[in-house]
Amino acid sequence: MRRALRDDSLRVTRNQPTLREIVVDKLRQAIMTFQLLPGDRLVERDLCERLGVSRTSVREALRQLEAEGLVEHSGTRGPRVAVITLEDARDIYELRCMLESTVVQLFTQKATRRQMAELEHAWEILKETLREGDTNEIVEAVSDFYGMLYEGAGNRIAGQILSQLQARVNYLRATSVSQKERSLDSFREMMRIMEAIKARDPVAAHEACVAHIQAAAKVALAVLAAKSGESAEPITPPLRVAPHL
Repeated sequence: MRRALRDDSLRVTRNQPTLREIVVDKLRQAIMTFQLLPGDRLVERDLCERLGVSRTSVREALRQLEAEGLVEHSGTRGPRVAVITLEDARDIYELRCMLESTVVQLFTQKATRRQMAELEHAWEILKETLREGDTNEIVEAVSDFYGMLYEGAGNRIAGQILSQLQARVNYLRATSVSQKERSLDSFREMMRIMEAIKARDPVAAHEACVAHIQAAAKVALAVLAAKSGESAEPITPPLRVAPHL
């Protein structure tokens, strides 16, 4: 028997997700799509059976999700899906309003042609997901869209801060876009952001971004307020940043 010629069939593909990453992604999706609700206990034995993996994999995944702010420990009862309070949500939206509107403004001023083309490609994907209305795909597409903005804005620190909040921001996005008619409204709002960016109008881009986040906050905060029995006060919008700053 002749030995087969050597090829790349044995080479390990480095971009394949690890088991830990797969478990993290499955649990994150379950939280984002409300299969696991805020306050639900996360019992290792039950998760092992549902996921078909070892306790080690589940524990590693829970530690990762705890670092992202999606899982928390409740006294002696062990881990549970994190409860984002109305106050937490309002704080997150106000921080988003300040940072993301500035990032959008900076992108409009600084982005190269290549970065602008990449953003337009991400926007085409986002438009399609908004039309289809799948919450999980919308959240992922919006995250990719903003990832392009962070890169092109040229402010590494702002991107790092927003990345640290990413999981909780995505949870609030899922809360917002899962509500009736929100996908269509979000599409219109983001269309205005994109039009301002393409026109290289930083003031209009900043204002469109603020309006979008305010609208999203209004919906998500109303949902959280209804669950907690509190009143949903609107977030405080940031002052407009002058284009030359």
